Amino acid sequence: MKKIIVPVDFSEHSVYAMEAAAILAKRNNAQILALHMLELSESSFSEQATNQPLNSIFFYKRAEQEFETFLKQDFLKDIKVIPAIKKYKVFKEVNDVAKHENADLIIMGSHGASGLNEIFVGSNTERVVRHSETPVLVVKSKPENMKFDHVVYGCDFTDESISSYIKVTKFFAKMDSQVHLLYVNLPDFAFKSTNEMEARVAEFLKKTEGNLKKMKDVVFYSDYSIEKGVLNYSAKIGADLIAVSTHGRKGIAHFFEGSISEDIANHSVLPVMTFRI
Repeated sequence: MKKIIVPVDFSEHSVYAMEAAAILAKRNNAQILALHMLELSESSFSEQATNQPLNSIFFYKRAEQEFETFLKQDFLKDIKVIPAIKKYKVFKEVNDVAKHENADLIIMGSHGASGLNEIFVGSNTERVVRHSETPVLVVKSKPENMKFDHVVYGCDFTDESISSYIKVTKFFAKMDSQVHLLYVNLPDFAFKSTNEMEARVAEFLKKTEGNLKKMKDVVFYSDYSIEKGVLNYSAKIGADLIAVSTHGRKGIAHFFEGSISEDIANHSVLPVMTFRI
């Protein structure tokens, strides 16, 4: 891991994301690109907008001043941090920056869910996750050691999951993490017997690994929903991180049906890392 991007809006949760990035940067001798996106209206980019230059200068200078204070954090000592201010029309441009910079990871802070208020949905974090081809780590609180020794990755072991499975296993192999491959069995039409689950997983591993050595890492867990299964099993083993897959522009739709990734990201107290299918 050589480069980490942290989109910031100078909020408390941006500080959490930056501190998480600092921990990982020190451990991997990586640099951080602190990215602030100036969200300007479509008219601001028009040549006919007579105040466009003045508006741009005002917001740019204000962002520079914010950065001066924001980056004076003790935890950033001895870390190379590059502040960058970009103007954008659509938030997918964070993905463009990540690709241009060849970033390994994007880290963002999020409030998550508060009661019935799904703050994550529609937020900048959600928009970055939706468009990012780079893995996105979502943190909701002040980070601790950021050691991802035990990672839970929910998978349905279908062909659609192959690309994300490969990304997940390669990413965490570099971090020496133990990835718990979780199959959640549901008490409805999706229910499968032990033999059926094992047969599906075996076929999947033959395609992705060429052998069945990782069968020992697969956990079959029964629960009333995928979300509950992932969260409950993660709590049971004391996991450090939950990994989920996303469908990109279709929103935070999991390869399972519905918006499972969205629900997990909202309700998990653990950090959640998303990988694009």
